Amino acid sequence: MSPDSVPLELVADLHNVIGEGPVWLEDEQRLVWVDIKSHRVQWLDPETGHVEQLDVGADVGAVAPTMSGNLIAAIGNGFQLIDRTSGRTDTVAAAEPHQPENRMNDGKCDSRGRFWAGSMANDEAPGAGALYRLNLDHTVDRVLSDVTVSNGLDWTDDDRLMYYIDSLSYCIDGLDFEPSAGTVTNRRPLIRIEKGDGLPDGMTLDSKGGIWVALWGGWSVRRYRPDGSFDLEIKVPVSRVSSCVFGGPELSDLYITTAATGLSEEQLEKQPHAGGLFRCRPGHVGRPPYRFGG
Repeated sequence: MSPDSVPLELVADLHNVIGEGPVWLEDEQRLVWVDIKSHRVQWLDPETGHVEQLDVGADVGAVAPTMSGNLIAAIGNGFQLIDRTSGRTDTVAAAEPHQPENRMNDGKCDSRGRFWAGSMANDEAPGAGALYRLNLDHTVDRVLSDVTVSNGLDWTDDDRLMYYIDSLSYCIDGLDFEPSAGTVTNRRPLIRIEKGDGLPDGMTLDSKGGIWVALWGGWSVRRYRPDGSFDLEIKVPVSRVSSCVFGGPELSDLYITTAATGLSEEQLEKQPHAGGLFRCRPGHVGRPPYRFGG
């Protein structure tokens, strides 16, 4: 099936300001994602189309499931636990308590149950952000500094390579990963994105190691092969494509988040579903997410 023939379905027309960070919850068979600037965590039940929303009171960059069935979240300037029953949020740790001009952005758990999330300045000041690792004992380590817009990340199945995106570098970087300690070395660019093609944003890997990256301003999600070569492109009717993840009973549904932020009235007229959640079946299968173990 060619990417041009992949039907794309609008599954939640929520007009998110910045829809981001989709995660498939296997045990619930639901998708969770965030609207960063509306301070909302959102759950989609694909069977009914019903969407549940929770206001967490601050910018929320990413969420991930925990072993207890709750959520760990990158909120405000650090990390919080979200109780799924009560909706209550409890601070776990601060990442940048003395940088109120920054906010947390994209994040994900590794195979050992640590939660990784990065930061950025609200005005995207160069080098103002960083990448952090929330450990199982709730301590926080700064792993990378001098980051501008910390974004997508993921790990290969053998746990030896971590992919990482600082969006304004127009690269998907590779870092050698040591899973026991959670340390990274030898950062280098693996895939370069032409500036006219959009900013690399959120990303996910499929079961064959394919790299799926959302292109902010690029109207698309691309798949790159493990060797870094271009494979295919899924066109989206929204310019600001922010992230993607596989879900569904067989992990064969690709969910795509988008944003409406910064678009003019004229642009919004041409993109009436900006900020919506989309879904397609591109012929590949994803992997279930890791859970926070702390």
